[in-house]
Amino acid sequence: MNTTAEKFGYPGSLVAELDRWAVLVRPAQVTLGSLVLVCRDAVSRFGEISREAGAELVEATSRIEAVLSDAFAYDKINYLMLMMVDPDVHFHVIPRYESEREYSGVAFRDAAWPGPPDITSRHDVPDDVLAALTADLKARFG
Repeated sequence: MNTTAEKFGYPGSLVAELDRWAVLVRPAQVTLGSLVLVCRDAVSRFGEISREAGAELVEATSRIEAVLSDAFAYDKINYLMLMMVDPDVHFHVIPRYESEREYSGVAFRDAAWPGPPDITSRHDVPDDVLAALTADLKARFG
């Protein structure tokens, strides 16, 4: 796996693996269920991903949206491809919420709603809650 995935906790943060993409729980939770979708192709530009990765992106995003909708009933979802620090093709997946959500005793509020997400902001999530969230989403992805 690439260094971008490793930076985001791979393999411990892994919730789903496809042939060309990996879905990881984002260690810094911007909102409840924040993920990172990392391309397995060895490329640093979106336009260079393989045709297979491009085709599989539809499946990956479809599964992400179904799982997060079922788990947390998000109101909107944002996919951010920034790649300013981490070179491998990846998206930050930020579910958006008009109202507060609670998970495992932790309250999650989308402080930037309804504007663009602030990925520098994050919730203080204890390690055991992050581990439970990872396990829960992994089970939901199947």
